[in-house]
Amino acid sequence: MTFETKDNEAIIRRLRRIEGQVKGIQKMVEEGKYCGDILIQIAAVRAAMNSVGGLILENHMKDCLKKYLDGAAEDQVLDDLVDTMIKYTKQN
Repeated sequence: MTFETKDNEAIIRRLRRIEGQVKGIQKMVEEGKYCGDILIQIAAVRAAMNSVGGLILENHMKDCLKKYLDGAAEDQVLDDLVDTMIKYTKQN
């Protein structure tokens, strides 16, 4: 399944901002900055990734439900949706 939504541009902007944050963290590590400051930035990146992931998951769920309503093989569509949600919410 491909990812396509009217929010693509907003999601791409967010991902680019996150990329910049990660590069900033790399620079902080290289420069030997205070560990507490680095951890705060890591937490900010984690929160930003969770936000973007939530948007993508929301769009995926809506797409799956559309397929279900359009008469696709409902068990497979719902199984795929549940599998994706479990993988996304699984914490390491």
